[in-house]
Amino acid sequence: MDIEIDLNKSVDENAGIYFDLSKKNKKKLEGARAALKETQKKLEQIQKQEHTFWEEEEKKREKTKRKQEWYEKFHWFISSEGFLCIGGKDATSNEIIIKKYLEKEDLVFHTDMAGSPFFLIKNGQQAGEKTIEETAQAVAAYSRAWKLGHGTIDVFYVKPEQVSKEAKAGESLAKGSFMVYGKTLYVHPKVEYAIGLLNEEIIGGPLTAVESRTKNYIVVVPGREKKSALAKKIKMKLKGGELDDIIKFLPAGGADVKR
Repeated sequence: MDIEIDLNKSVDENAGIYFDLSKKNKKKLEGARAALKETQKKLEQIQKQEHTFWEEEEKKREKTKRKQEWYEKFHWFISSEGFLCIGGKDATSNEIIIKKYLEKEDLVFHTDMAGSPFFLIKNGQQAGEKTIEETAQAVAAYSRAWKLGHGTIDVFYVKPEQVSKEAKAGESLAKGSFMVYGKTLYVHPKVEYAIGLLNEEIIGGPLTAVESRTKNYIVVVPGREKKSALAKKIKMKLKGGELDDIIKFLPAGGADVKR
């Protein structure tokens, strides 16, 4: 630190000048310390407010979070006639659907193609042709026909008593496979599926089923785009929904938005 001495002033006068300067600087330092302390207090208050804000947001999310229905662990949709339709996602869920949830008033849907899901229309024997066609389309979308890029596939349906886990003599059935006996009725649906947004909730299903519940939807067909990339496009087109929910409804394999 350089000290300037005024030669026209006495030693006491020069000392007095620097004494006054030190008092001013001391006050500035005290002021700076007080300002820093006040800033720290404000920062702590902001941090507390932020913590409280996120706690309240989490509580709001918990309150508004919709309770999942039992059937949402499977493929599912509500038909345009109001029937619940559920399908297996793999061999295990195929097995569960037939063994646990199949009832005498339902209808069972499947294809002759390996790797296809079993679908049920709950109380399906009361359903009309529209629901039958829609369920066949759901089976088609989640079957291997989608991965193979087929435009259509034959889907059959039967009554519950025609489905059995008992194989023919000398044969065995793999997990998720069942024998179907008796007369089968066939439907020939298009291989396509719809994804829609209903009251901020993503729904999926055959085109006529989805458009009966919302006008904000898109249709997908077999294609080359990966699920994750396509889900982002769908979210933008629908202007809402969660990516994970969109992905849940997309069939396995590549897909494109139908033009």
